[in-house]
Amino acid sequence: METEKTDLLEAARGLVPADIVCKNAQVFNPFTCSFDTGTLAIKDGIVLGTGDYDGKTVYDFSGLYIIPGLIDAHVHIESLLLTPREYARLVALHGTTTVVADPHEIANVAGAAGIEFMLEGREGAAIDIRYLLPSCVPATPTEAGGAILDAAGLRPFIGREGVLGLAEMMNVPGVLAGDPGIEEKLALSTIRDGHAPLLSGKDLNAYVLAGLQSDHECTTLAEAEEKLERGMYIFIREGSTERNIAALIPLVSPVTVSRCCFATDDCHADLLAESGHIDRCIRRAIECGLSPELAIRMATLSP
Repeated sequence: METEKTDLLEAARGLVPADIVCKNAQVFNPFTCSFDTGTLAIKDGIVLGTGDYDGKTVYDFSGLYIIPGLIDAHVHIESLLLTPREYARLVALHGTTTVVADPHEIANVAGAAGIEFMLEGREGAAIDIRYLLPSCVPATPTEAGGAILDAAGLRPFIGREGVLGLAEMMNVPGVLAGDPGIEEKLALSTIRDGHAPLLSGKDLNAYVLAGLQSDHECTTLAEAEEKLERGMYIFIREGSTERNIAALIPLVSPVTVSRCCFATDDCHADLLAESGHIDRCIRRAIECGLSPELAIRMATLSP
């Protein structure tokens, strides 16, 4: 491992040739939200940087663009009725390299075994699949599903490779009431996605105070603005059932873009095959008046 790192450092310093060099490319810099003409160097599949590099293989990228891999901030892979590896193969064709998935649908049927199946499915996948643990299994206390997952049932998955934290907390009344079972789940991780449609005012303050950090349920600009002002990340959703880019894209500016990103949530396989994935979200955002630079930033660095 140390030898590999040393090789990368030497290549980044220009002491040894990179594997691949792309010259004269329009390279997108997500930190500055700008395209710059330059040379991009790659070794062992890792971007070394831009500059005057020599490479074993050199390509002329004149007139071509290079952007970072695209990220879906919130998705339920099961909604596509595909295995994780097959899903990864399809979205990779559209430039997606990372997704953050919530397996709550399969968990509501198969419990911990369903989560295990999804985790195993990331092995050998064409993209980086990360998971947040389903926080509401069953989805409501009155629902009769295939499993019940309390904090004790989720705890063994914390720290597993590919597990980032806790997925959308849909039990808003339980959060606001300080339900002990909900508190136990929230204590499992410092990364906690929210799910709070139409929540506003002091109840929203309490929800954020409880530690929920994001929301993908906004359907109006006013709702998204209020949640952004409270410090939440806004996942602008564009899937098969909910399509919120047109309504919410005015929220995004050079000031707010670091708190805004794209999510497909529930995106069926036919829509993916016909129209694309996060690349479709970028195109739609541009159609709605957002600059290409901000749209790409939302899909790359912001998540």
